[in-house]
Amino acid sequence: MEVVCLPALSRVAVCGGTHGNELSGVYLVRERLKKKEEVETISVVTVMSNPRAVQLCRRYSETDLNRCFTTATLSSPISDKTPYEIVRAQELNTLLGPKGSDEAMDLICDLHNTTANMGLCLITYSDRDWICLHIYKYLQKEMPSVPIRYIHFDISISEAYSLESVGKHGFAIEIGPQPHGVVRADIFNMMKDGVRLMLDWIQHFNSGIQFEGGVVDVYTMVKNIDYPRDPETRSITAAIHPQLQDRDFCLLHTGDPLFLTFSGETETYKGEEPLYPFFVNECAYYEKGIALSLARRKRVEIPSIQVKRD
Repeated sequence: MEVVCLPALSRVAVCGGTHGNELSGVYLVRERLKKKEEVETISVVTVMSNPRAVQLCRRYSETDLNRCFTTATLSSPISDKTPYEIVRAQELNTLLGPKGSDEAMDLICDLHNTTANMGLCLITYSDRDWICLHIYKYLQKEMPSVPIRYIHFDISISEAYSLESVGKHGFAIEIGPQPHGVVRADIFNMMKDGVRLMLDWIQHFNSGIQFEGGVVDVYTMVKNIDYPRDPETRSITAAIHPQLQDRDFCLLHTGDPLFLTFSGETETYKGEEPLYPFFVNECAYYEKGIALSLARRKRVEIPSIQVKRD
C-alpha cells in the first residue's frame, strides 16, 4: 500500500468526567488542569465534561451525557426544561466542534472506566480511520503488558451519540475493571500512560515521522444481549454465568454458558455465529437492558502514514 499523507493534528482535546463516577478520567483531568502541561506542536485542551455529575459522583445528573451528541440532539432547541446534560452537550459542541465542521478539534480523546474486565480499549465509529488505528497500533507496541483492543461501532457520524464523535478524529479510551465511584492506582496509571503515549505519537506524526502500516485486529459490535427477565415485572431473573464472568473478548460459541438463573439453571448462548463478548456485566448497563455486547473480529490492513506538508 502507498504511503497516505494526512493533515497534522494541531488541536487535541482530552476529556474526562463525561460520566461523573468513572474516576480515573476525573482525576487525570484534574491533574492535567493543575499542571497545565505544554506539548510541543500540539494545542491540548483538557476538559471536565460533566462537572455536575462529577460533583455528585454519579454517572449523570438527569440523562446520560454520552448519548447526547447525535446531530439531532445537538441541534435541538433549548428551554428551561431541557435536561442539564443536553445543554452541556451543546456547550461542548461549541467548545470542541461544531461536529462535522472544519473548526472541530482534530482529535478528541474521551476517558472512561468500565466495571467489565476489558483491559484498555479504544472505542470509535470508524474501522478506516488511519489516525486512530495507528495510535492503537502504537499503544499495543509501547504497552506490551496491557491487553489493548479496538472496538468499532458501525454507526454514521450523524447518529454517533458520544463525545468523541464531535472531533475530526476521535475515540474513547475505556479501561477496566474498576468499580464506579472508585479509583484504582493500576487502572489510573494505565490511563495516564495511554494518554501520554497518544500525545507522544501525535508529536512524532506532526514532526514528519513516517509510521509503517501493518495488520491489526478490530472488533465490530454486532448486537447487545439483555438479561433474562420476568415477563410481568421485567426484573432480571439471572446473572452472568460464572464461566463467562470476567472473560471479555474470549470467543463465545453456541452452547456455551451465558446466564445462571437465580433458581440455579444454566442458560446457554444460542447464536449460530461465534462472537466476542465485551462489556460483560457492566454495572451502568443494567438500566439500559444490556448484559453484554457481542462483536465480530476482523483483520484490517492499515497503510503507512505521514503528515501532509503544504
